[in-house]
Amino acid sequence: MAGESDHIVAETAARIFADLADPQTINRAKNDAWKAPLWSAIAEAGLPLAWVPDELGGSGATLTDGFDILGAAGRFALPVPLAETLIAGWLLARAGITCPATPMTVAPARPHERVTLAANGTLSGSATAVPFAREARHIAVLAEGAAGTTIALVDSKDCRLGEGCNLAGEPADSVSFDRVKPLRGAAAPPGFDRTLLMLMGAIVRGVETAGALEAILSLSVAYANERVAFERKIGKFQAVQQNLARLAGEVAAALAVSGSAADALAQADGFDDAVFLEAAAAKIRAAEAATEGSAIAHQVFGAIGFTQEHVLHRFTLRMLAWRDDFGNESYWAAELGQRIARRGADEFWPLVASR
Repeated sequence: MAGESDHIVAETAARIFADLADPQTINRAKNDAWKAPLWSAIAEAGLPLAWVPDELGGSGATLTDGFDILGAAGRFALPVPLAETLIAGWLLARAGITCPATPMTVAPARPHERVTLAANGTLSGSATAVPFAREARHIAVLAEGAAGTTIALVDSKDCRLGEGCNLAGEPADSVSFDRVKPLRGAAAPPGFDRTLLMLMGAIVRGVETAGALEAILSLSVAYANERVAFERKIGKFQAVQQNLARLAGEVAAALAVSGSAADALAQADGFDDAVFLEAAAAKIRAAEAATEGSAIAHQVFGAIGFTQEHVLHRFTLRMLAWRDDFGNESYWAAELGQRIARRGADEFWPLVASR
């Protein structure tokens, strides 16, 4: 159950976002002048490094606090690397690395990509579609070498970036590590690997997606109660009511699975099979909800929702883009199936029933 401090963190984040990151205001902005004051405010509140202990330069908040921040960020379709900095800080903290107070991102962000650590301490390899790489001052990198897995902090200026964008038009850049010397690096905890990083990213994207779905449900209901067609508000038509009910069901499903995954991780000692099951299921179901929910919302709004001037696309395109980050639903469905198959038929029902 959430405590008073959890509510304070969530309310602080929501207040900052409402003041400085209103989706409608940002959608109408002619330039990026809004980004600096927004990042300054969230940094001053300690939100980007919430998952970093005090002694490593962070705020020392709980995992639950961080997920509350991410839920609020999803509800505002926050177009800055807050989630990426949270994950990067969390990753660096696993190795006891002091975190810089700058925007960060994390690499790799795709499950089959690999960065290697050479014997001389340099990094090689590449990562595609790294979120906000060109806007991040630093990159937290999970690298593999002969001695095991290493977590490293890299200056993004030392890497070669290939600019790219996701569906929402946000930076999703390729990053090449050509014998890059990390600023700092340390061995990852025993057993920590790319799968665990992908699991954390999957939960983060699931929580953000659930928040964005809440927002589009609110927008859709409000529009249906205002828009008049054939001398009636469209919300009075049975077909529209049915669509809104379906959308509400998708929102409820995404909130349930992402919240359950976040709680499972917050209460667990590590990434055990239960957390794997929750995280994989959350990414799969939240991605499905994003697809179905986006389609329903655009049906309710009609053609107006697709226009650049309307705010709806800020949520729907981001949700659809998040599907691919840290493993899409097809990847996690296959991984989940393989994990269950390895346990055997006798273990299937006890594992599912325990959740």
